[in-house]
Amino acid sequence: MAKAIPLNELPIFSLSHLPNPSFDYADGAAFLINKPKHWTSFTVVKFLRKCLDLRKIGHAGTLDPLATGLLILCCGKGTRTVSAFQEASKTYTAEITFGSATPSLDAETIPDKRMSFKHLTEQRIRDVISEHLLGQIVQIPPMYSALKHEGDPLYKLARKGKKVKRKPRQVIIKEISILNCKLPRLSLSITCSTGTYIRTLADDLADYLDTAGHLTGLKRTAIGDYSSKDALSISYLEKVFGVENYEQQAKRHK
Repeated sequence: MAKAIPLNELPIFSLSHLPNPSFDYADGAAFLINKPKHWTSFTVVKFLRKCLDLRKIGHAGTLDPLATGLLILCCGKGTRTVSAFQEASKTYTAEITFGSATPSLDAETIPDKRMSFKHLTEQRIRDVISEHLLGQIVQIPPMYSALKHEGDPLYKLARKGKKVKRKPRQVIIKEISILNCKLPRLSLSITCSTGTYIRTLADDLADYLDTAGHLTGLKRTAIGDYSSKDALSISYLEKVFGVENYEQQAKRHK
């Protein structure tokens, strides 16, 4: 079996290293791309396949459709390097809205639970984060997730009103800082290990605060040393590779 291309030898295309249509991407490459809201991660994969006329492309870590920000895609022989990106820590900017909870733990579904948030203070939130949500913690993956149960993605079961037992998993929350606190909305910067569900973190935080809450905004700002600030936009790639109006078409068919 062929070895993965070392990261320091893999061409990584971004705003600081712009792609060239004449490059042979089958030999191995990676792209830093800003995923638009409402696109699935696989929609971005399909888009890049069309740009490069290359089938062998995979992403290094799913983003939910409502999330935006950095998605790293590996191409050709570079797909053997996906795990190196996947294992890196992730940084997110998250907005949580207290007072209501949803079945999906984010804004994909309508609220089905409401509780008062009037007792909350920024200091209380800081104390709960410090006491319960830093370091190694245990999460139960949400039903609205791509994890599979007997071959079916959990989100498909959830949309049918079904609920199954999920195995708890250990994750590491390396840092949480408050960016803005204008209750009922709270904005956080979160750096965490791979496999962390920010929706679950938001739900757990609300539980510890004796209220309800759900994720109302999420952007992945970094994967390891790679930043969303250096990521390419869909519109830029459309122009470079001559793939016209893909973004508008995807929005119409989302």
